[in-house]
Amino acid sequence: MFARFTEEARKAVIRAGILALDAGRPTLETDLMLLALAETRPFTLRSFTATAAAVRERVGAGDTGALLATLGIDVDVVRRRTRTGADDPAAWRLRRSRVRPLRVMLYGPLGQLPLAMHARKVVEVALWRPGPVTGEHLMWGLLADGANGTARVLSDLGVDLRDLVQELGMPVARRSA
Repeated sequence: MFARFTEEARKAVIRAGILALDAGRPTLETDLMLLALAETRPFTLRSFTATAAAVRERVGAGDTGALLATLGIDVDVVRRRTRTGADDPAAWRLRRSRVRPLRVMLYGPLGQLPLAMHARKVVEVALWRPGPVTGEHLMWGLLADGANGTARVLSDLGVDLRDLVQELGMPVARRSA
């Protein structure tokens, strides 16, 4: 499934997977996909004004480094020693199960992780768009599903959703009078 992804979009999905694995989560959720997009910025969206730190705080993906530092453990040193090559996009695969077509898995050197229902929808909406899958397509996928909470998080962080939707070129349902 990564065949159509740009390098930047692939890195964003991989970053989301690493964040989920680091947090010990059983699935990759949309909150970490949003955080990964905020961290990697695989797009040129002027209206996406949320910072990675603000998204991290809002979605509750706290930094364990401070807690481990109180025990004398430097998380950055541990990661450098144990994760050589873990960020390499060539080492990661995104695959749909042949037996269970609604299951999409992210496989990499740090482990395997199923995409939760809403995260799978993000990828499928991004793949539905013509051309290569970009960071803009992933953001479109996040915003296309109103049930995943992305719009609420971005709105709480002061992002102008109308501008973002317009910049993405997403169709907007018009209300009749």
